[in-house]
Amino acid sequence: MLDKSVSIVAKERAHFISKILTVVKKSLIQSFAILLLTSAVDVAHAQVGIGTINPATSAKLDVSSTTQGFLPPRMTRTQRNAISSPAAGLTVYNTDDKAFQVYNGTGWYSTVHYIGESYGGGIVFYIYDNGQHGLIAATADQGVVRWYGGTNTSTLAKADGINAGLKNTTLIIANQGLADGNTYAARVCNELSVTSAGVTYGDWYLPSKHELALLITQKASVGGFVGSWYYSSTENSSTTAWLINPGDGGWWPNVKNEAWSVRAIRAF
Repeated sequence: MLDKSVSIVAKERAHFISKILTVVKKSLIQSFAILLLTSAVDVAHAQVGIGTINPATSAKLDVSSTTQGFLPPRMTRTQRNAISSPAAGLTVYNTDDKAFQVYNGTGWYSTVHYIGESYGGGIVFYIYDNGQHGLIAATADQGVVRWYGGTNTSTLAKADGINAGLKNTTLIIANQGLADGNTYAARVCNELSVTSAGVTYGDWYLPSKHELALLITQKASVGGFVGSWYYSSTENSSTTAWLINPGDGGWWPNVKNEAWSVRAIRAF
């Protein structure tokens, strides 16, 4: 009698285990089916689709979503620089520069520009349009020179604001010309030529008062400021032009015949 009872229990236990295995099997099949629906692999072309069963034929990886985005590795500039032997095309998001950056085989470049970036023959010190445009400063001063070319006149170089320095520089040179033969602030900036990565940049100019103020606020990012006063291209009167003190950002309408430091800029 006891043997019969044991046999019945064993059969029930085996039946129970069989039912559990069946449920697990169905669950695995369903999970695999869901995975196939959300991630398709084209073995012939080694394509992977996430969120789509029809990855684009031109893509190795096709991510499809209307509610979520693609999130690459996020790291600081120091962490990025610590990557050993980065492959050309390697992409990260730099949390210091707040930009996607790609390694091109020799160095990292950004999809947007940022303050302190070495670019266009100098150092970026101001950006707008979400980093698409801005201003670049030369990496060093262009010397200590006078504002005028030897003649006190009204040059009409009174423009101020972004890109105003280019207009002022043109007006000053047109007014002063060669003058007494000695160079001057607008001229040394206009004649600056910098070659970087095989490209020669020759569109430098003496910054307007507003542009120079922006530059001084980023002097630590740009570097190379050794002068005690710097000329802007904005004229104050027929005999004076605006100078800035890089130490405290203070302005002074100084006589044009005194020599002070000059830093050229260009726009991009």
